[in-house]
Amino acid sequence: MSTSSPAAPGTVPAHSPWSTDVLGAPWQASTIPLRPDGAGCPVATLVRRRQARGPGHAGGAPAVRYLHGFADYFFQAGHGRRWVEEGYDFYALDMRDHGRSIRPGRRPGWAAGIAAHVEEISAALRIIRADGGGTAGNDRPVVLLGHSTGGLIACLYADRRPGAVDALVLNSPWFDLHRPALMRALARPLIRMVGKVAPLLPVSTMDDGYGRSLHASTGGEFDYRLDWKPLDAFPVRAGWLASVLEAQRRVRHGLDILAPVLVCTSGASGHPTRPTTAQLAGTDVVLGVADMHRVAPALGTNVEVLQVPGGRHDLALSAEPARLAYAKQVLSWAAEKVGPTVR
Repeated sequence: MSTSSPAAPGTVPAHSPWSTDVLGAPWQASTIPLRPDGAGCPVATLVRRRQARGPGHAGGAPAVRYLHGFADYFFQAGHGRRWVEEGYDFYALDMRDHGRSIRPGRRPGWAAGIAAHVEEISAALRIIRADGGGTAGNDRPVVLLGHSTGGLIACLYADRRPGAVDALVLNSPWFDLHRPALMRALARPLIRMVGKVAPLLPVSTMDDGYGRSLHASTGGEFDYRLDWKPLDAFPVRAGWLASVLEAQRRVRHGLDILAPVLVCTSGASGHPTRPTTAQLAGTDVVLGVADMHRVAPALGTNVEVLQVPGGRHDLALSAEPARLAYAKQVLSWAAEKVGPTVR
């Protein structure tokens, strides 16, 4: 998972001026141009909500940076606001060809491999470090928060770049295929082979049950853009999925993440293809909770696991009791690991 960013180490990458985000004020967004990749010029989008800056503010407020999952983008404003209320500056990165970063003529949700995202993650981190609002900005603690595929990417990033972040929170990280062991064993070599010869071939789709349980138009609690996060996601293509399988293999074989890690999961998994109404409302119907618990010890020597009974796949989109419990416990853990928050 190694690539380089156009900006030299220690410099702040080029990005557009901050402007009001689609979430509305006080959320702001900035576009980060990325290297051409053979299909044009991709971009990433950094979203922020910062602490109020008064006269003489010295900067250095701790920051949290959010990485979304596959066929997803940042719209969980309520969860971001909780971090801000506790004294953090909150940032979220819509990675290339996801959400705010989708551009005409490019395939939404596609990347040749998840290693491609290192470029925008590193660029965003340097922008965040420099965005502290004062002389202490470069020293501010940073918590990396990754959901699902974003959690998998965050693990590899923290492992390869010791000291890049001060704490790691994983919200239902994707550590394995949510299928029976025999099916996984048969699928892995087949996907790797197809990924080499036909990387753009769609090999899977997601059931729309989970999306329908979330979105306000189909009885859910949350409103978000369906062109950026379709109910049945975007096609899962062979080349991208093969890169995910390789990343999962590396994680299972053991990482050496030095930063403290909190692995957060639902209390249970639902059926991956035929979930009941109750499972859609209060379990992870996308990934296997048991897989997350099994792999968690391989991340490093400072790993804790938090189970949230009644949590959905995205714990921040759970029904209110589980959603509030998740936020409360994560914020308490982060305050302990990165020091007292700044108000």
